[in-house]
Amino acid sequence: MALFTFNRPADYLEAAREMADSGRPTLARLLAEEAADRTAEPEAAARILAEFPGTSLRQEG
Repeated sequence: MALFTFNRPADYLEAAREMADSGRPTLARLLAEEAADRTAEPEAAARILAEFPGTSLRQEG
């Protein structure tokens, strides 16, 4: 497993891909959502979320 610093959207995306590859789709989706939120371009954010399909699992209050 790689060590992540989570300073950039790409860090979250890399972690999401690793989680997906290791059979953790829920964690992968949450990390992808965070990457998308931190991405300035709406088109790029949409592409990130499309790579990890599903509905949001966040519990925001």
